[in-house]
Amino acid sequence: MSEHLNVSRRALLAGAAIAGTIAPIVAAAPAQAQRAPAPAKAAAKVDISTLPRRKVELVAPPFVHKHTQKAVGGPAIVEFTMTIQEKKIVIDDEGTEVHAMTFNGSVPGPLMVVHQDDYVELTLINPETNTLMHNIDFHSATGALGGAGLTEVNPGEKTVLRWKATKAGVFVYHCAPSGMVPWHVTSGMNGAIMVLPREGLTDGKGNPLTYDRIYYIGEQDFYVPRDKNGKFKKYPDAGSAYADTMEVMRGLIPSHVVFNGAVGALTGKNALQAAVGEKVLIVHSQANRDTRPHLIGGHGDYVWATGKFHNPPEVDQETWFIPGGTAGAALCAFHQPGIYAYVNHNLIEAFELGAAAHFTVTGDWNHDLMTSVLPATGV
Repeated sequence: MSEHLNVSRRALLAGAAIAGTIAPIVAAAPAQAQRAPAPAKAAAKVDISTLPRRKVELVAPPFVHKHTQKAVGGPAIVEFTMTIQEKKIVIDDEGTEVHAMTFNGSVPGPLMVVHQDDYVELTLINPETNTLMHNIDFHSATGALGGAGLTEVNPGEKTVLRWKATKAGVFVYHCAPSGMVPWHVTSGMNGAIMVLPREGLTDGKGNPLTYDRIYYIGEQDFYVPRDKNGKFKKYPDAGSAYADTMEVMRGLIPSHVVFNGAVGALTGKNALQAAVGEKVLIVHSQANRDTRPHLIGGHGDYVWATGKFHNPPEVDQETWFIPGGTAGAALCAFHQPGIYAYVNHNLIEAFELGAAAHFTVTGDWNHDLMTSVLPATGV
């Protein structure tokens, strides 16, 4: 294992210099264009001052703030506030520690919900007690590296970004400081936003789809260094762990793959709740690696694997594929009571590394769907 790299506050704040600053990427234009592209048709200008404002209080995953499935009235400015927290978290029963970087203190960050053509106005706060510069890249936004080029905040600063939600679907957001993007993302600094069509979800044939509950599952890969005896190492702060963590990350083999920040975060007493007959929308994001969600004992009745709601959903899915850097959505109806396991169907990652959740479903058993004809007995 390499020697620990002592990363000072000044060096971390200057991390953009590692791979070049963001500004040139945002502003640079080709030196010699062969032909100027045809100008895009200008959209009708909106007088922002005339739009209603709606302030939303975010909640920690797997739960989602109150929202309407169909838009009420015209576009609005939807105001969110997120505070960046750098904090030590424990990610398994063995006491393994990670110096996490988080939006609002949770891994993943909160799910935001708006409707297409709404304006998202985010106040991003980086308290002076933090040590690193942060920003935010919305995969759902257009321009300036998804907003990353306009939202760099050092400790003790805040910034406000407004952008129009022109694409319907579920999308990843994550921190993206130049030169340090993988470190921040794999330290937990990612989340998702859902942009619903103004008319709500449909089956792709014009028929409306609704959900009774919604849960947000953020899949996270961690890369925790081990000592010479194979035990997970502990560090006093993120800077002290930086060099060793980067070495593990470059091997591309995570030490943990978990849902919502820790092994067991959504199992046992933390299991997600539902009832027979209910339709549950599961939003699932993975900011860094591919994943394969599967509901053991159930199905994805309608699945937007890459999360874009103007594409017709696939139906009756056993397992669906969500590429890294993407959020997907699945509408699942529960028809039997009991415990359902929801897993990444790379079963090594589910059973050995932690990528599993439980749904506890209440209701009456339907023997027509399944029954025990002959219990186990001697032969």
